[in-house]
Amino acid sequence: MNDRPTRLYRLERLFDPRSHRCLDVAVDHGLFGEPSFLTGIEDMATVVNEVVAAGPDAIQLTPGLAHILQALPGKQKPALVLRADVANVYGVPLPSHLFTRNFPDAVEQAVRLDAACVVVNLFQIPGRPDVTESCIEAVMALRGACSRYAMPLMVEPLVLQANETTGAYMVDGDTQKIVALVRQACELGADVIKADPTDAVDDYVQVIQTARPLPVLVRGGGRVSDSELLARTERLIGQGIAGLVYGRNIIQHPKRHAMTRALMAMLHTGATAAQAQAIIDASAA
Repeated sequence: MNDRPTRLYRLERLFDPRSHRCLDVAVDHGLFGEPSFLTGIEDMATVVNEVVAAGPDAIQLTPGLAHILQALPGKQKPALVLRADVANVYGVPLPSHLFTRNFPDAVEQAVRLDAACVVVNLFQIPGRPDVTESCIEAVMALRGACSRYAMPLMVEPLVLQANETTGAYMVDGDTQKIVALVRQACELGADVIKADPTDAVDDYVQVIQTARPLPVLVRGGGRVSDSELLARTERLIGQGIAGLVYGRNIIQHPKRHAMTRALMAMLHTGATAAQAQAIIDASAA
């Protein structure tokens, strides 16, 4: 008898059947209320259509705008990863009151929208254990609903530095901190882990080992040069990651389509960083 949890059948839609890896393009930044996050995604319909045309495995969207993807005709479009929470932890200075909230019917919405999974944050912010507590409560509630509706749960452990000293949205790449938060996400019942790269890139194997047997998708973080992004991606793939969740490094790129295709080539056909760069350079747009 097959004892594989039914929710994991949906998860297969995220991963290429040959490489068993996934490129999830994150286009959910507008939900967090930060003006700087809107750069490159001012016209969401255009962005989503351009990304879909490049053929990634998945696109990460919010409940309010997931229809842009799901209303497209045909059956070859990317899988939907549905954002299940909203927070205000990225501003400078930080607001006096921090919050993180999940949509109370996130999983039901995901079922209605035919999503492949839902994604929720697990924040660790210096001096703000209350935010982590709210995240844990949200993950626990979502875990229960995901089990009821056979919906996979992606948890995003995110270790942040203090905003007042480093500026907004600065990730703490300390390996031990990331590993510990990833382990907590696994213990809380994640089906997929979406985690930041470590400062010491070659330490990332520790994150993968900590999460095993769960698939680990690596976050892209802030915008960096093509050479830095592709070189880092090549090293991460070499350590055994299950995929990428890149947002601003795709949607803010002048050649979105080409960058998406280059990353897909790295994940699914073993292209090197140099070969991926050649794909971008050869593209007119």
